Amino acid sequence: MKIKRHGAVISLIAAGALALTACGSDQNTPAAGGGSGAAAPTGSAQVDCGGKKNLVAEGSSAQKGAMDVFAQQYGQKCAGQQIAYTPSGSGNGIKQFNGGVADIGGSDSPLKEGTETDAAKTRCKGDPAWNLPLVFGPVAVPYKLDGVTDVTLTPDVIAKIFTGAVKTWDDAEITKANGGKALPAKPIKVIFRDGDSGTTDNFQQYLAAAAPSSWTKGAGKKFVGGTGQSAQGSAGVAETVAAADGTIGFVEWSFAQDKKLNVAKIDSGAGAVTLSGETAGNAIKEAKIKGTGNDLVLDLKALYASKAANSYPLVLATYEIVCSKGYDADTAKAVKAFLTVAATTAQSGLADAGYVPLPQEFQDKLLTAVKAIA
Repeated sequence: MKIKRHGAVISLIAAGALALTACGSDQNTPAAGGGSGAAAPTGSAQVDCGGKKNLVAEGSSAQKGAMDVFAQQYGQKCAGQQIAYTPSGSGNGIKQFNGGVADIGGSDSPLKEGTETDAAKTRCKGDPAWNLPLVFGPVAVPYKLDGVTDVTLTPDVIAKIFTGAVKTWDDAEITKANGGKALPAKPIKVIFRDGDSGTTDNFQQYLAAAAPSSWTKGAGKKFVGGTGQSAQGSAGVAETVAAADGTIGFVEWSFAQDKKLNVAKIDSGAGAVTLSGETAGNAIKEAKIKGTGNDLVLDLKALYASKAANSYPLVLATYEIVCSKGYDADTAKAVKAFLTVAATTAQSGLADAGYVPLPQEFQDKLLTAVKAIA
């Protein structure tokens, strides 16, 4: 079903009647996908309910659908408890957390060292904030090429397509990536997201890590490839790709599922990999942490540059930013209860919303950090 957002703040009161939305980082959410193919996680943990009745969270709209699922499960597990999530964007999430308005901030990127970490330390009464990667959503490379439903691309070829160096579907490099099979001699029409987008930033970070010789444009929330046409939001990208032959774009997986778009396989060096819950989960399972202690900042460069077999490394991670210490006792108790539910039993509801349920190994890392919040 398609859920429209009414108002800036959406109260997530979990009484079992809340409809679940799919992943998206704009103001439109697609219908829930047809399932990720990943087995539902079985992890669970003891939840110490209580504390603050109404938690406040704000930030990345890419995790909006996941937060709906988490809130529903939280309310079922802890009767009378609820969380209100405002999907206002990562920048606002950090600002509202650091300003003491939000108990939890949601961001597609960890706190930046310096101004942001300093402000967070002040907000947390002298103790550091932690970045906890709780939500993972794959980024798909959808295309429309009449008569073709199976396309494999390498990171280098993707980079060259999105800089305009590869211009036609029958280019020799695309033919080579597809085992010598030539695709139709049609021009490639690149579609990218207009304005600032965490999905764009992660896609460009991926290309910089996986294809450094072919993508020298850098990263950032604005598309810097220098070719193609823009579309409004993730829904606009998916709709534009679906509407015209020869198109290609990048978008959160749930939007590609919603429009039933063909998605390119990616060959990072160990064979073509189809995007699925299993292959994205394999990448998450092997993700390395570069933060210290319970500050679980991911080494995205290593993740994106991975050449592991049967692994789809192009995934977007959303962090929950929390105080390691510094909450009042009621807030700390409720934050820990919510995050415990979100990291364990609530993960089983994510697959149909276009996200990847956390592997048990990653759940364990998160639970260790959550238990340490004081």
